[in-house]
Amino acid sequence: MSFVEIETASQPECWRRAAELAETQSAALPATGERIAVVGCGTSFYMAQAYAALREGSGQGESDAFAASEFPFGRGYDRVVALTRSGTTTEVLELLERLRGVTRTVAITADPNTPVMTAADDVVVLEFADEQSVVQTRFATTAFTLLRAHLGLHTEEAVRDAETALAEPLPEGLVECTQFSFLGRGWTAGLANEAALKMKEASLSWTESYPAMEYRHGPISIATDGTATWMFGTAPEGLAEQVLATGARWVDSDLDPLADLVRVQRLAIARAVARGLDPDSPRHLTRSVVLTDA
Repeated sequence: MSFVEIETASQPECWRRAAELAETQSAALPATGERIAVVGCGTSFYMAQAYAALREGSGQGESDAFAASEFPFGRGYDRVVALTRSGTTTEVLELLERLRGVTRTVAITADPNTPVMTAADDVVVLEFADEQSVVQTRFATTAFTLLRAHLGLHTEEAVRDAETALAEPLPEGLVECTQFSFLGRGWTAGLANEAALKMKEASLSWTESYPAMEYRHGPISIATDGTATWMFGTAPEGLAEQVLATGARWVDSDLDPLADLVRVQRLAIARAVARGLDPDSPRHLTRSVVLTDA
């Protein structure tokens, strides 16, 4: 088995541990009512989008998400949350350095032996969710579960749904599809973005992602026999019927949306294997992006 297969399969137990850890991290994580920004790069940026939308949508405070390289330093925040699996990503470390003494920061990372440990004011380490694969799976969902549990919105049902997502066969015919569009609403729009990235990274698939209501404003024109449209959470009324009328596949689920992301991870691995690719080592990618001066 590849590392990413092993790591994907370990997510239910990682989520349980993260939910327990959240109970001890109240001082480090954002308090209700704080105005916060959440930053990251790649997968971490998309999970930041999901968390920010979930937090603000549940009435717990204004929450923005940015790619670390695009942070608006002119804005004021009570706290900035940085997601970084490796703890070495250049853009994140530079951002934390610029915020030192100005805005309180907390980093969520997987490696306690990296520069981020001293770059942030507070650090939460999910060492049990670290990964050997370049492709992120369990760290991303475990970090999100930690934050979701801190909001009081995590349930054991989500973990059981992840176990179901790992056990059930993937929908027939998806591995052979030529194009995938991932859709979400509210906090699941970030999951849709992450799903599209995962498929690109691991299997070189043609993927796109959109807020669900935007799909009919142009993107649906690519839907046809051989393509798949995957919805995270509840679809807008009538959208499934419109997609099916194009001849495309419609994929949705009653599972918790985070557990549904696990199904996409499995699909990405399956497509990579079917195409003779190594899902642990996508082309042109490294585990962490560390920039050096020219």
